[in-house]
Amino acid sequence: MKKILLSILAIAVSVSLFAEEPTTEPSPWTMAGSAGITGSQMTLTNWAAGGDPSVAADFQFNYSVDYKKGSSLWQNRLELAYGLNRTESNGMRKTNDKIYLSSSYGQKVYDNLYVSALLKFNTQFANGYDYAVALPEGGYKQTSGFMAPAYFSGGLGVEWNPKAWLSVNASPATWKATVVTEEALQPIYGLDGTSTRHEFGGNVKIEAKGTIWGDLSGYTRLNLFSNFLDKPQNVDVDWTVRFDLKINKWLSANANFHMIYDDNISIPQPDGSAHPCLQIQEVAGIGLLVKF
Repeated sequence: MKKILLSILAIAVSVSLFAEEPTTEPSPWTMAGSAGITGSQMTLTNWAAGGDPSVAADFQFNYSVDYKKGSSLWQNRLELAYGLNRTESNGMRKTNDKIYLSSSYGQKVYDNLYVSALLKFNTQFANGYDYAVALPEGGYKQTSGFMAPAYFSGGLGVEWNPKAWLSVNASPATWKATVVTEEALQPIYGLDGTSTRHEFGGNVKIEAKGTIWGDLSGYTRLNLFSNFLDKPQNVDVDWTVRFDLKINKWLSANANFHMIYDDNISIPQPDGSAHPCLQIQEVAGIGLLVKF
């Protein structure tokens, strides 16, 4: 019995020595996200220089899911943002509001070049107001709301993905729909008597992300759209830039820049007129940031 046990042990050891170690293939999925909140607060008591006590908070959530295997490339991104500012004299006001979702799928045709399909959607969570225009009955003129406006687009074209941090998508056949569900807001976005405007044209989307230096990381996305059916020379521009500087395990400083130009959006002016303008938003702060 002892000899049988020793023989079995010897065979087991031999098999373990000569057996090939299992190989673990890298996952084709790449997932990355971050969630953070920045805030500020100021109180004044008998402050001779004057001022307005305030409290502000801004929430940001970003998540990307990418799949790359063989000839397939699938990229997805979700961005959510919401910010509020409350002052003693003005009360609560919205400062930031965004819902953005994009998904693109491609099949490789040569090296890092893919035939692709792109879908995008963006809107906001809550109502927005022009605080420079007070209404006689009280309150302020509303300029936006959930699904007012909302933008949908889908396009066919090619995607170039030469590096993990860079992608360029060119869609010469792109459909874009602008939806404004609230009738009173439709004239602001170039809609009169209808809730939806359809456009057909070309779109270019450029994305870059990665570590810039040390603990400083960045992300930028540029969208350019030309409506072939109406004033193709008036290109719509949507450019987003974000920087994150890690201070320690939990704290970080961040800065966000968002620029929009859309020939169909009329911005109210102090003289009562309204016309297309360059829209710029900047948000910066220090707060909690969790990456996952």
